[in-house]
Amino acid sequence: MDPVALMLADSRFPGGGHVHSGGLEEAAARRLVTDEASLRSFLVGRLRTAGALAAAFAAAATGGGPDRAAHHAELDSELDARTPSPAQRAASRTQGRGIARAARRAWPSRALDDLLRVAPRPHHPVVVGLLVADPFEAAQVVAYHAVTGPATAAIRLLGLDPFGVNAVLARLAGELDAVARAAAAHAGTPPADLPAPGSPGLDLLAEAHDRHHREEVRLFVS
Repeated sequence: MDPVALMLADSRFPGGGHVHSGGLEEAAARRLVTDEASLRSFLVGRLRTAGALAAAFAAAATGGGPDRAAHHAELDSELDARTPSPAQRAASRTQGRGIARAARRAWPSRALDDLLRVAPRPHHPVVVGLLVADPFEAAQVVAYHAVTGPATAAIRLLGLDPFGVNAVLARLAGELDAVARAAAAHAGTPPADLPAPGSPGLDLLAEAHDRHHREEVRLFVS
């Protein structure tokens, strides 16, 4: 795998992902996730919906031809249109901005500057796709983020055994690769024609979490 992809997938990369639970905090508060079995169900659902959507956009963001800035701006707008939850949109843009800030120091480029000119707070998958040249690897990174964030949150929120949680993640390897392969096939798809798998359950959890986060201190921003 490309070293850039490896670094972006690493939880130690300062992109801000550690403060986002991907809906897991709200799901745990509602007792929808309580153990490894229910965590696996949550992760599979998230991977096949929000994860698949993000992966397709990351793969598409690796291309763009001579006018990459316009391509990335269009992708950014199309991903907004496919993310009905304002809280989910804000979380994606916050993480995207965090990765972009770190990437400007690690891998400065005109392409990144152009993206931030047209989208100062870009969506997370768009930034990843710009930084990782290979569509499959870009899709892998964001699909991996879609499940590792909630999995880590489950350890902190529910006190689950870290070895057991990592075993759950390891058994999702086939699902992760399948999502990434399907997403990579859309590398040349026009932004308006990219898939739009819905996740209304995650949208509702995100909005509820955002409301509760404003009323009381929560461990995670989303």
